[in-house]
Amino acid sequence: MGGLRLLAVALTCCWWPQGSQGKTLRGSFNSAAAREAQGQSIGHFEFHGDHALLCVRINNIAVAVGKEAKLYLFQAQEWLKLQENNHGYSCSEKLSKAQLTMTMNQTEHNLTVSQIPSPQAWHVFYADKYTCGGDAETLQVDDIPFEMVLLNPDAEGNPLDHFSARESGLHEFFFLLVLMYFVIACIYAQSLWQALKKGGPMHMILKVLTTALLLQAGSALANYIHFSRYSKDGIGVPFMGSLAEFFDIASQIQMLYLLLSLCMGWTIVRMKKSQSRPLQWDSTPASTGIAVFIVITQSILLLWEQFEDASHHSSHSHHSLAGILLIVLRICLALSLGFGLYQIITVERSSLKREFYITFAKGCILWFLCHPSLACISVIFSDYQRDKVITIGVILCQSVSMVILYRLFLSHSLYWEVSSLSSVTLPLTISSAHKSRPHF
Repeated sequence: MGGLRLLAVALTCCWWPQGSQGKTLRGSFNSAAAREAQGQSIGHFEFHGDHALLCVRINNIAVAVGKEAKLYLFQAQEWLKLQENNHGYSCSEKLSKAQLTMTMNQTEHNLTVSQIPSPQAWHVFYADKYTCGGDAETLQVDDIPFEMVLLNPDAEGNPLDHFSARESGLHEFFFLLVLMYFVIACIYAQSLWQALKKGGPMHMILKVLTTALLLQAGSALANYIHFSRYSKDGIGVPFMGSLAEFFDIASQIQMLYLLLSLCMGWTIVRMKKSQSRPLQWDSTPASTGIAVFIVITQSILLLWEQFEDASHHSSHSHHSLAGILLIVLRICLALSLGFGLYQIITVERSSLKREFYITFAKGCILWFLCHPSLACISVIFSDYQRDKVITIGVILCQSVSMVILYRLFLSHSLYWEVSSLSSVTLPLTISSAHKSRPHF
């Protein structure tokens, strides 16, 4: 299984997703692109409250005036209706249905988006006189460089907040999360280090679990650094956003590796074991192949999801096919684990072992099912709140799951005693008879 972990990390390193652009947008208005798509898509933003602001700065005013350059703002729902409408609106008719229009004939333009009853997404498009008509042969090729800043009102009502309604609150959440990790590290780092130095039955488990925890803490810190800069310039640090995604994916892989290592003999290949040794670790080619397949499958799905939805700085989205397949995979793993442990618990006579299995099942099932459960719960929230509910909820639930597993493996009354009762009944333990070490 050592090669398995290295392979998973190698996959993550090779397919590192790129950071997405922030809400200070820079680029060029292009007439050819606008003509081809009946409007050049510039970006979208969830405005909220009164006095939200769209600010555009351009340099080549003469070209903009000559092209009759304009920006068109559509509410997301209205734009979706236009795209799905079969009435066959012409290009000019579609543009005429924009809720807000801005004519660009100055160096700087400010457009106030006000009286928004509830947060909603707006799409921004560029178009000029060549978009819906005009002679293509006389199409001016000069682009118009621009910088666009999208702002929401802050607590005092001033348009200074770079966060859209979909992102608001994440900066504060990651600050509190980093603070929590720091406080916990100050309290428990020394005792955990001593436990790791002592070795014992839970040494390798604690090592892998601690690695996953450090990766999650690194992801939280990288997200906090990105959002801290984002709050000032609307761009952030895209590298730190990508680094947060990388750490989160690596943490997911580490935890899947750990839980598969502990549960493989309990759930997947239990029918091959005798009842006297129901939890013995099975290192046969069949079990190793299954573990490799599951870990690589999750790695590919996590990376595929990031590439399909690069605007989210987390691996907890479920808007794509990859996200849906990840949810299905986690449900299957949770059901398999739950079914295997239920069979063991029903025939187990030792109350100490039953307590161990039940506690372990709680931690593992919470880890696997928190994402699917929160994805279902999120449908009762507004669209702009769903990603935040899933992201924050998954991070908190997985943190609780780690706490449960830490308490279990550090408890001398549970894992230590259970492993002492039968050194061959629990995987990843050190046999007192042979003093053999587990290999990763």
